[in-house]
Amino acid sequence: MKLRKKVLSSSISTALLACSGAAMAADPAPKEETHVVVVTAQNRTQQAQDVPIALQIIGADQIDKLAAPSLAEMNGYIPGLSVNAEQATQPSLSLRGIGTGDFGIGTDAPVGMYIDGVYAGKTGGAIMNFNDVQRIEVLKGPQGTLFGRNSAAGAISVVTREPGRDTELEARLRYGRFHTRNVELMANTPLGDTTALRITAVHHGTDGWLKDAATGDSLQHGTDNGLRATLRWDAPARAKVLLSVEAEKLDHMARPAIGLVAGVPVVPSDPSTYLDPRTAPVYNDAMNNGETRDFRGSTLRIEVPLGWATFNSTTGYRRFDSRNRQDNDGTNLITHYVDTENSERNRSWQQEFRLSGNTGMADWVTGLSFYHEKARQTSQVNTNTNTLDTIFGNVASFPVFSLLEGAAAAVDIPAGLLGNPWQENMHVEGRYKATAIYGDVIWHLAPKLNLTTGVRYTRDDKRFSWYSPPRTAAGLDDSITRLQNLGFFDALVGMGALTPEQLMMALGAMTQNIEFTSAGATTAPLSRKNRWNDTSPRAVLDYKLNDDMMVYGSIAKGYQAGGFNALQVNATYEPEKVWNAEVGVKNYYRQYKLLVNASLYKYKFSNLQSLALVNNGSAIPTYQVTSSDQEAHGLDFDMRWQPVRDLRLNMSAAYIDQTYKTFTTSDGIRLDGQPVGTPKWTTALGADYWVRGVAGGDLNFTLQHAYTSATRCNADALQGACLTTPRFRVGGATQRTDLRAGYEAASHQWAVALFANNLFDKRYVTSIGNMTTGLLGTPYAMVNSPRQVGVELRVNM
Repeated sequence: MKLRKKVLSSSISTALLACSGAAMAADPAPKEETHVVVVTAQNRTQQAQDVPIALQIIGADQIDKLAAPSLAEMNGYIPGLSVNAEQATQPSLSLRGIGTGDFGIGTDAPVGMYIDGVYAGKTGGAIMNFNDVQRIEVLKGPQGTLFGRNSAAGAISVVTREPGRDTELEARLRYGRFHTRNVELMANTPLGDTTALRITAVHHGTDGWLKDAATGDSLQHGTDNGLRATLRWDAPARAKVLLSVEAEKLDHMARPAIGLVAGVPVVPSDPSTYLDPRTAPVYNDAMNNGETRDFRGSTLRIEVPLGWATFNSTTGYRRFDSRNRQDNDGTNLITHYVDTENSERNRSWQQEFRLSGNTGMADWVTGLSFYHEKARQTSQVNTNTNTLDTIFGNVASFPVFSLLEGAAAAVDIPAGLLGNPWQENMHVEGRYKATAIYGDVIWHLAPKLNLTTGVRYTRDDKRFSWYSPPRTAAGLDDSITRLQNLGFFDALVGMGALTPEQLMMALGAMTQNIEFTSAGATTAPLSRKNRWNDTSPRAVLDYKLNDDMMVYGSIAKGYQAGGFNALQVNATYEPEKVWNAEVGVKNYYRQYKLLVNASLYKYKFSNLQSLALVNNGSAIPTYQVTSSDQEAHGLDFDMRWQPVRDLRLNMSAAYIDQTYKTFTTSDGIRLDGQPVGTPKWTTALGADYWVRGVAGGDLNFTLQHAYTSATRCNADALQGACLTTPRFRVGGATQRTDLRAGYEAASHQWAVALFANNLFDKRYVTSIGNMTTGLLGTPYAMVNSPRQVGVELRVNM
């Protein structure tokens, strides 16, 4: 019985008792006390309404009702949080407008992702399929004091389920349009009086909705499989040990590039003639197209009550290998071929020790953390000499390859200069160490008045290297050598067809890098190292006006260490820092069963690291990290209401006015005082309604709606975030509506549901890719998914 008592205690202290509605697999009857949500946002077990932080809780029920396999599919339903995972191994996250979007290993994201207290590391391993998730806590504003690594904008804490005492088996099957399928299997069993094991497996697959117009092949098919096992041991002296191991294997097509130009592209391109990417034929010809990830991880958590305090230890190991090769021109023309590949190998280890206790006058927590990471990355550009000939013709009116081919043909010499592959690589490696010590105390100044003070000291040691060898083009080199041996080039100069200077220019164009052109790391790696230290404090004052209403005010500093630009040799950037001031109210109107929370904030950010497409002197623009000073003020609002037993309503909203304080783009465009681009409003609405006693079970209807206002455009058009053409608009307001109707038997042993995501089939052009627009006249677009409908079946024992 020992484990049963421990499990019951743990479930009371960690379970999500209510969010926006009941899960199909959980208790179907909504509780009367809809405001009681228990979280660990401050490394303490507290009711959410007692935590003086703007936070949003997403329970397993909402995940299920959105049929969301990962956090990316919930984008829009967590106002203030933006998740873009069109490329699963290169996602971007932003919270309150702050995020880098960078997939280079030289940077870290300012939105910290934590799985059971373990930092998820680089973004390449941050967005994975949900696997036995109990709840997600989204904490807005700087969380560096408690969460530490790279939480300057906020933190996302994913809490998974622990093994229980009872034997359980559950299978959840979901099938939908485009042969989309999702399978979740769970087995939980006690292994003895003090041990239990929980194993879960997930499979997600799809054929996708886009096909290549030339070949008929799917451009989005693929699978994502995951496995997780957790062993729980209730050790002597009321200690608890949890060991989790997990694995994931992703293998699908890379994101498609939908070309916007019909026929042969020209430079400059004319947006008024762009095709509508929502209906245009798609032509992608990237060789070895695909996106893969192989992930492994393990976590050991130990909790030991000491009487005067509780000791916690969390040890985590993460490793993943990923690859993403994608089309970057949106055509199938050999004269306009560009693809890029990003491959990454990442290993990280982390350890945290924490002590926490309560003296009556104060709740305190203190800790020490260590983080080690080793990462390798190769950024690759693949093209051919036909495409380079087009680029040289468009940019310099000097199509060197075809001109020399023509001259050779005139004297019956097969030049062999066209039709050759061309590849350039940037190899980088990073070794990082971070050490931190922190403390946080909630001082009970009076029965209704608390003062929280906290501070974290962090030291980051980083070593980074770049290596950009000369381009690889073996076939071209053979042809150049053969022509030189024939005396072809000397003959051209002797005939006066070329001057010696023009010949040198032509040979340079055929032999030198055009993309990775930084000097200093072409023959051997160039290394740099740096160390940064920071002290980040926070102070919070909260006051209980009555048992159900709290007001609070806070000031906190956020910090993210400096780093290195992965695509520019010897380029570094300084740490980013943010000061955030906030006031808020949390209120529960008990007589109306109405919960209302709101907060106002203002922050100033220095050296905010962002990913941007830049012209840095190479032929093809590259995505690099830029730094800017920004400021913003905003509002977060959350409301949940249960007017009657069988009806729940919820609404969340976020407003932000975010602008550049100082920033000049690589093209010399000053954006001081202009909007950063973050939409002003994001809003989510939801309703849950139950019909009882239908054929011995319950019906549940869920309707959810998300709205995001228009992107706030600025003068930097290269990024492709804003564009209006006769056929479509990029950056306009977006909406999404999801509907679900479910039935659960009274025995709770089986349930079935129908669902529709993007019910009204709203289609939007999400962004424009301009990487090759200025050189080849080949802009391409990404669009959101069409309506998805499907059926779900759950069986459990």
